[in-house]
Amino acid sequence: MSENEQRATISLAQIQTPQTGDTITLMEALGILWKKKFVLILFMVVGAAIGILLGNWIRPQYTSDALLQIDVKGNKTSKAMGEMGALLDVASPADAEIELIKSRMVLSSVVEDEHLCFKASPVGRLDRLMHQEGRMDLEHLYIPERARDGVWKAVVTGPGSYVVVTPEGSALVEGVVGDMIKAPYADDTLAIRVNFLRAQEGKVFVLSQINALSAIRSLAKGLNVAEKGKKSGIISVSYSHRFPDRAAAILNSVANTYLRQNVEMRSAEAEKTLEFLEEQLPGVKAKLDSAEKVLADYRYKIGSVDMTGETQVHLQKEVDLQKQILQMEQERQRVTRLFKAEHPNVLTLNKQIDKLRKELAKLKVKAEKMPLTQQEVMRLQEEVQVNNALYTTMLNNIQQLRVVRAGEVGNVRVVDFAQVESKPSKPKKFNILVCSVAASFMLGVLLVFLLRMLRNGVRSSLEVERETDTSVYAKIPEFKDGVKSLARGKKHKALVLTAPDNPACEAMRSLQTAIDFSMSDEKRVMMVTGMIPGVGKSFVSINLATLYAMSGKKVLLIDADMRRGVHHSGKKYGLADALCGKCNLQEAVSIAEVENLFIMGAGNATIAPTDMLRGGSFEQLLHLAKQHFDVVVVDTPPMDLVTDAELICGLVDFNLLVLHYGKHSMDSIKDAVGRLKRYSEKPCAFVMNHCEHEPGHYYGHYYGKYYSKKKK
Repeated sequence: MSENEQRATISLAQIQTPQTGDTITLMEALGILWKKKFVLILFMVVGAAIGILLGNWIRPQYTSDALLQIDVKGNKTSKAMGEMGALLDVASPADAEIELIKSRMVLSSVVEDEHLCFKASPVGRLDRLMHQEGRMDLEHLYIPERARDGVWKAVVTGPGSYVVVTPEGSALVEGVVGDMIKAPYADDTLAIRVNFLRAQEGKVFVLSQINALSAIRSLAKGLNVAEKGKKSGIISVSYSHRFPDRAAAILNSVANTYLRQNVEMRSAEAEKTLEFLEEQLPGVKAKLDSAEKVLADYRYKIGSVDMTGETQVHLQKEVDLQKQILQMEQERQRVTRLFKAEHPNVLTLNKQIDKLRKELAKLKVKAEKMPLTQQEVMRLQEEVQVNNALYTTMLNNIQQLRVVRAGEVGNVRVVDFAQVESKPSKPKKFNILVCSVAASFMLGVLLVFLLRMLRNGVRSSLEVERETDTSVYAKIPEFKDGVKSLARGKKHKALVLTAPDNPACEAMRSLQTAIDFSMSDEKRVMMVTGMIPGVGKSFVSINLATLYAMSGKKVLLIDADMRRGVHHSGKKYGLADALCGKCNLQEAVSIAEVENLFIMGAGNATIAPTDMLRGGSFEQLLHLAKQHFDVVVVDTPPMDLVTDAELICGLVDFNLLVLHYGKHSMDSIKDAVGRLKRYSEKPCAFVMNHCEHEPGHYYGHYYGKYYSKKKK
């Protein structure tokens, strides 16, 4: 095969090889979570407790709302005024009105009227948790400037009475609800008035005085102002407070203040226009009197003059144009007080005035063709009529503006005033509880998967067999119904005796069957070892030895971990003593509680266990054990810590390496197999212990039920 073909074959094999170590399916994830269900339940219980405490800790908030209507087209009074009302009507879009409601112009009056610069905050965590803090409302508070940085307190001494405590902790003055209390302090005078008090005797309140600007900003931040719908002119205003009556009172104060200032603003506009018209009225009256006198004198001089119908029509047109020009000039004078000459409104008025003057000039050119007497009479009558119409219009407008000033209602009205709410809007205890439980559950899930990521070892037996070319004889599930690890120096019963219907016991039986097919009857010495402590090699050893004993075989279990032995024989001597020559095989072996099972403990090592295993004493011991026992199981120390297992593996007939599910990397497993095969040509196999439940594998579950029914 060429080099290119070999590379193609390797690439195809890599593509077809399933990657099972780094991927987790949905069912596997659910299985992991189900295994840790009690941990997740604990997290959820803790989260529920936190949610309940948090829901009680948050002070209740009562939300009141009011409804305002903005008349963007003008009110009825301005419509009744006709053209003058149209000039005075200023449309107020909802966005602009919303900003006005939250402006300092409005809120400063509310802060002053509702005494929002003064605050009495209750003290006591337990009282807050039990919602027994009480209430103290301040109508007036003045703390000397030199002492405002300190903590001033008011202590309730009885129903409706209190005492003010200085920052130094001394009582300064006693007071009663409703009375203005004053006391000298720091070359100044403390003043306080409490208008409402409801609290238990001994309750402490912290007094604070903030500046008006901070109170205005705090109030503006708490106000929720928005237009309902799109360009509806309906504005909803809401505000939340600890006490429902205070929430309604503050919100109504905002609505009334805004309404009052809106009316005052529009009345002020009418007042300015009225002042302007009254200033112009004497001049217009003088012009009218002068024009009438001139006309009367001219008629007296020349006598009666007859005017034709055409002349009268021509005169009426000139009078109308003159009236329009005068009104436009008055409007331009008013607008120029607000805007500059280049403003669009001023430029528009200038264009309209120029257009009217051009039309008037054309009429005057036509009038020049009339007789001189008629021209003069028409000119004088035109001046009289124009001045008379202007004077009459100004009188009417002045009267209307006086009516507006006296009865202006503004372009805003309150549709719904705020009401005292009976139920708090915050906190939403159920929502807090649900969110807290959900957050704690997610935190638990994150922790479970994080711990799994930290144990990112091999979990697939197929992957182990494929990479090491060594069989996995059994997968023992996690044992949860008893002690997981064996303690040193104590006798332990095998799981196959105490819980024979456990799924782990069936896995041990499968392991026994696989070993029977791998070993002949003449070769019955096996070594059980592991890579690191805690994998369960001693658990496998005692249960495997017990199964062989229960099947009628005479079995010897040797604890070869002479440093930390866990199999206790009950005798004074053990393996270390036998290797040193202190005793023989019979003196170091004791019979176990199971028939046909014998145990040799680790003994008392006086020299290094490795040195004792290097000689021929251990080989002779195994040769002698073969003559008296059918099966010999040797439990060795972990391979990664000491070399004892490497010295023993060449002396036995079968090597069994115990792996911990999800704890070993593939490189470490390959290294362990390589070391065993380097020192021994005897058969080797794996057993995977502490296996987690895999979704879809229910055999062990139903097998346990089968055993239970069979016993009954």
